[in-house]
Amino acid sequence: MIDLYTWGTPNGRKVSIMLEELGLPYRTHPINIGKDDQFKPEFVAINPNSKIPAIVDPEGPGGKLPLFESGAILIYLAEKTGKFLPSDPRKRIIVLQWLMFQMGGVGPMFGQTHHFLRNAKEDVPYGKQRYHAETKRLYGVMNKRLGEARYLAGDEYTIADIATFPWVSRYEWHQVDLGEFPNVKRWFDEIAARPAVKKGMAVPG
Repeated sequence: MIDLYTWGTPNGRKVSIMLEELGLPYRTHPINIGKDDQFKPEFVAINPNSKIPAIVDPEGPGGKLPLFESGAILIYLAEKTGKFLPSDPRKRIIVLQWLMFQMGGVGPMFGQTHHFLRNAKEDVPYGKQRYHAETKRLYGVMNKRLGEARYLAGDEYTIADIATFPWVSRYEWHQVDLGEFPNVKRWFDEIAARPAVKKGMAVPG
């Protein structure tokens, strides 16, 4: 059974959604980042970067495998099961391209938008404008892509969608009206209706 160390954030929910989609048995260990649980020695031993999520797979290649970084975890679980990451080289690299788009763009930029619009200890108009504008630009990139394909990487639901959905689920935090991005809304509504996504989004409870 896989041990999942997580909290109710978009990055954490990527992995719980993936585990639910795969139907893999897992045990949840809540890491309350509001109480600095991520800095406790027992968690740092699993992830020296002190970020959630992380997993420990007792049946990893070569034995027990601790693994951190949500994108790496998604790739690992996809390769372990042969699901949500195509074996065809062209399709595979396109999936990884859109996964990196999430890891390098959507996650960091949306996260900064969360900070400046919701959590900053002082009002920083420049930060608000900069990151909100970039967030809307990224929604536009996704909207264009999803006008060309059913999912981010093409006709198949993949780890690229699993990685991106939890971030888009906080569109209200971004002060974004999904009605302005109809292709994103169509994609979002379809994925939100998946039973595994509903279950994964509720972790850790």
